[in-house]
Amino acid sequence: MKIDSHQHFWKYSPEEYAWINDEMQILKNDFLPDNLRPLVRQAGFDGTVAVQARQSLDETRWLLRLAAENEFIKGVVGWVDLCSEKLENQLKELMSDPGFVGVRHVIQDEPDELFILRQEFLRGVGLLQKFNLTYDILIFAGQLPQTIEFVRKFPDQVFVLDHIAKPGIRYQKTSPWKEDMIKLAGFENVFCKISGMVTEADWLKWKAEDFRPYLDTVTNAFGTDRLMIGSDWPVCRLAGSYDDVMDIPFKYFEGFSRYEKEAIFGLNAKMAYHLKL
Repeated sequence: MKIDSHQHFWKYSPEEYAWINDEMQILKNDFLPDNLRPLVRQAGFDGTVAVQARQSLDETRWLLRLAAENEFIKGVVGWVDLCSEKLENQLKELMSDPGFVGVRHVIQDEPDELFILRQEFLRGVGLLQKFNLTYDILIFAGQLPQTIEFVRKFPDQVFVLDHIAKPGIRYQKTSPWKEDMIKLAGFENVFCKISGMVTEADWLKWKAEDFRPYLDTVTNAFGTDRLMIGSDWPVCRLAGSYDDVMDIPFKYFEGFSRYEKEAIFGLNAKMAYHLKL
């Protein structure tokens, strides 16, 4: 069972996707299940986890409808207002759909560097375990120190770190990212997604060996039982095709045992998100 643990859908509009700038013309299109399904099948994947791209309850509801209509979408990591006093009602509504498996907030874009440690945000994250929901952490590498402090407050909450915390791959910079990742991996309730790497590299000139120091770090730190892979489609199209992106971890882990590869390519995502496969 192979799972692409990180992909997105959207109907493009410049107002709703303002983060897609002029350098990202290729993303200024609609990306829907019919576009992704043949890519997933051709690459040998059995399903995907769809992740929010807008901070909107309406988008979360839309993703859940897509999941209900498309069997290959095995789960949805949506957005809820974690700082809202009405959060519990939002969660109760969404939990009526079995496809709702996790929550994400775009921490990387918050102007307050300490947003992740705000009391109202911490209160909201504290509710997720009650609903058996995973929390996806989306940050830049420079936000790892406060993220470590954040994770320390929730020893029983399952976390998934997206995009290996977006290190400076295009500059071949590993420190202090490497040291911080080792600290974060010390919390056994944190999983790590091998995803989003090509868009942190040189979009036009990256080579597979550019990623080896980063893959070595996360593999040594998290072990094969807390890693999962994701395409970050369609964002990955900025720097390569679906096959190009997935080929990086496939080749890196080629010499690992069958059990380890089964874990990384599917079973860890199933466990972290409680996917019903």
